Amino acid sequence: MSRVGKKPILVPAGVEITVNGNEVTVKGPKGTLTKVFSKELTIKLENNELVVERPNDLPTVRAIHGTTRALINNMVIGVSEGFKKTLNLVGVGYRAAEKNNGLDMALGYSHPVIINAVSGIKMTVEKNTTIHIEGIEKDVVGQVAADVRSKREPEPYKGKGVKYSDEVVRRKEGKKS
Repeated sequence: MSRVGKKPILVPAGVEITVNGNEVTVKGPKGTLTKVFSKELTIKLENNELVVERPNDLPTVRAIHGTTRALINNMVIGVSEGFKKTLNLVGVGYRAAEKNNGLDMALGYSHPVIINAVSGIKMTVEKNTTIHIEGIEKDVVGQVAADVRSKREPEPYKGKGVKYSDEVVRRKEGKKS
């Protein structure tokens, strides 16, 4: 039995969950999320707790049991608290600015790097070198942060580039003379 899948999801105050077959709709103070899950699982809402159950131990059903519970839990957290990723720009002349809800970044190239706005995602810049990416969908926030980071990944010699705020860049020594 999946350890993650067995845990019930506690519904916090201010969050409303509607289960219609295998379509789950979660409404909260930050917004609304809807997702359709596999028909092989049973999703029940009882006494302010949401439980995901599986009918058998087939490998395919076991594989999606914990994943389904984790996705629903991320929906609940997203509409109640939201998700946030923070990126830092490290390097001389590296800077970012907000432009039309997107980003305009100078990353050492001969041209500016422009990131277009994504619906449901809020990008803010603090002190020209710190970018905050916020939203209610965990996977979208992570993907946008990864796209921004991919424009200039941190390099191991000087540590220059776009990095997550909690990321540790392993430094190399360089040439020995």
